[in-house]
Amino acid sequence: MNIASHVERAARANPGRQAIVFEGKDISYGALDACACALAHSLRANGVRRGDRIALYLPNIPAFMLAYLAGEKLGAIVVSVNSIFKSEEVKYLLNDSGAKVVFTTAELLPNVPRDECHSVEKTVICEGEAAGEIVLGDWLAAGSPVFKTEDMAADDAAVLLYSSGTTGFPKGVTLTHNNVITNTRAAVNCSGHRSDDRLAIFLPLFHVFAQNYIMNAGFVAGATLVLFRRFVPDVVLDAIQRERVTMFFAVPTIYIALLGANVPQEKLASIRYFFSAAATMPQEISRRWTETYGPAVHEGYGLTECSPCAAYNHVSKHKFGSVGTAIEDFEVRIFDEDDRELPRGKWGEIVMRGPGVMKEYWGRPEETAQALRGGWLHSGDIGKMDEEGYVFIVDRVKDMINVSGFKVWPAEVEHYLYQIPQIKEVAVFGLPDELKGESVCAAVVLKDGAQLRAEEVIDWCREKLAAYKTPARVDIVAELPKSATGKILKRMLRQQA
Repeated sequence: MNIASHVERAARANPGRQAIVFEGKDISYGALDACACALAHSLRANGVRRGDRIALYLPNIPAFMLAYLAGEKLGAIVVSVNSIFKSEEVKYLLNDSGAKVVFTTAELLPNVPRDECHSVEKTVICEGEAAGEIVLGDWLAAGSPVFKTEDMAADDAAVLLYSSGTTGFPKGVTLTHNNVITNTRAAVNCSGHRSDDRLAIFLPLFHVFAQNYIMNAGFVAGATLVLFRRFVPDVVLDAIQRERVTMFFAVPTIYIALLGANVPQEKLASIRYFFSAAATMPQEISRRWTETYGPAVHEGYGLTECSPCAAYNHVSKHKFGSVGTAIEDFEVRIFDEDDRELPRGKWGEIVMRGPGVMKEYWGRPEETAQALRGGWLHSGDIGKMDEEGYVFIVDRVKDMINVSGFKVWPAEVEHYLYQIPQIKEVAVFGLPDELKGESVCAAVVLKDGAQLRAEEVIDWCREKLAAYKTPARVDIVAELPKSATGKILKRMLRQQA
């Protein structure tokens, strides 16, 4: 078994089909596989062996996919490094993983402190010019277009994807070949990827959502990936029309932005399927999208630690506000604080088990044991399950606000705030309070041209919500801080406030 076999199959079946479209150029499946073989040869010639780590410190460019496939063919473990990380963050990941080779660009190379990363033997420049450095083109030219892919065991590590590190240093989530293969096949079955589909991929490839649910699932289907460096609305929307994109994968903040911009329906006319993940979609936004554009935005749920998908809001019966039911071969349950299963309708921690659940946190046995205790992956998310097995997420445990002993879930307050017509985007979080322990705070972005005072928001909430859920403070802001994947960074809002 080997993750890279999906591209090999597509190259044999239809070598001329477009695999990647990027900035006016395209790469066929035949060419992609041949180049991955050549690069695997050069990696081996430069001392990389089965089980060694290679790091991809790259933006969304075809070289990311190429180096990923080459590493998997060779049996190496591919380490994804956030392309917006700076030198200290890069150093930590490279040293923690013990990466032997780093693929990067001339622009990012200054952020690779090679003198402080003792495992790194080679750096390969994939874009731009850097005097005296190894260039990707030279390694491709030196390799053979035929390579015997390593036959990996199901439990062999394939990738290291680092957690966001919101509660400390990032942890390397170790996913195996079986984790990724089973989860991407499940993604294809859930979302219905087809060989004639054209998938927009502007979310960062270093993140598990784009890497597995879009890139690898697209390759499994033999589809075409229309690749963007990042989400720039005008660029992406123009390309959707020009390239006849049929599948659109995004995070809630992007759907919010598109709704706020009143994007004409014809810009999205070619798209047959919309999907959202990586953060909870506000129910009001989901309803508004369907009312405006027709197709529902389907949702999935999971974590980096489960490759990532564990639940899906099914095509056959879509429920607004739910992330769906467990995908094939997965189980999802709701546990209390003592790891006992709760009855349907009760709030508790979402736990899951199935073939996509990670092997371990790299080099962290105690944290692995804690996360996987009792044979279940503990998500840290709070949710409930209805009688039909549909899961509804409340919030992250760490984001819960404790007001005088009352629990306030930010997502619930956000749901109501999105009903205020002037509000474009909102984030609710807790702040320390000497009397109550914590108080509710909201940061609000208004729609263009809209006017709204903080006092009006608070008064509106007083009429709709219990007193302890009503924000004690509302900040009207120009924008909300976000991660590279579009998640709102509430920890930064707390620090700013």
